[in-house]
Amino acid sequence: MSDILELHDVAVPRRSLAAYALTFAELAKIRIVGLVVIVTSVGFCLAASHTGAPVDLSSLLHTLIGTGLVGAAANALNQLLEQDYDALMLRTQDRPLPSGRLSSTEATAFGAVFAVVGATYLAVLLNPLCGLIAAITLLSYVFIYTPLKRRTPMCVYVGAVPGALPPLIGWSAAAGSIDRSAWILFAILYLWQLPHFAAIAWQYREDYARAGFPMLSVLDGDGWETNRHVITHTVALLIVSLLPVPAALSGQWYALGAMLLGLAFLACGIAFLSRKTVALARFHVLSSVIYLPLLFGLMMIDAR
Repeated sequence: MSDILELHDVAVPRRSLAAYALTFAELAKIRIVGLVVIVTSVGFCLAASHTGAPVDLSSLLHTLIGTGLVGAAANALNQLLEQDYDALMLRTQDRPLPSGRLSSTEATAFGAVFAVVGATYLAVLLNPLCGLIAAITLLSYVFIYTPLKRRTPMCVYVGAVPGALPPLIGWSAAAGSIDRSAWILFAILYLWQLPHFAAIAWQYREDYARAGFPMLSVLDGDGWETNRHVITHTVALLIVSLLPVPAALSGQWYALGAMLLGLAFLACGIAFLSRKTVALARFHVLSSVIYLPLLFGLMMIDAR
């Protein structure tokens, strides 16, 4: 029997079960799913604290499992739709689909099954609102944001919506509803994504141009629009990050920490924009990844 499998018209060696599972984990973008699960847990725990209820660990676990399944499905279906463009970019050409390690059929089955199971899991074991928000997150990411990436640099404002919904999944799972405080978490995560993705897009601007994505970094020759985009949204993020205090989500220690973190993040953005090198763009991405968990961590520590 041949030791070669034909996948997506590319001949690849037969793999072990463990290697096959790891390829699906790569398709699901496990590290991104991990971040989604973390911000979902923040929404859950803050909702419990805000309502004065104890954190139900069983419900929290169900929330994270269901959200993780939906997040993995969204990432897989996104790559399915973009596999031809991923093949043109140095950063993404080794992903499971363009490299031929998985077929389109396998990715479709994985994404569809995980999407249905994840959303149903949340709706049945927690509440319908929780499952509905998860479904909206996946559908808007895959079927609205993903096609828009080929059409307009404004797609980032659309893509930040599903990216900011996971805290609402967690909040609705714990509280059974969504109130004003939950939308503050949404706003923080929404605004955080804009300077974060701007730095990523600048770092890989040549790759995006090669694949024909009309990203702001590709169209913005002198970098002026990127400057404005990063600075205005970082300042807006700093302001919105202070809203948990008047909303009685967190206290004065959080306010001090949020102000210091916001100013530090703004300084990193200014440093990146002062020269706009790939190295400084990479540093700004790293600073954004450090900023967010520290901010949410402070919010939870000083939760009211």
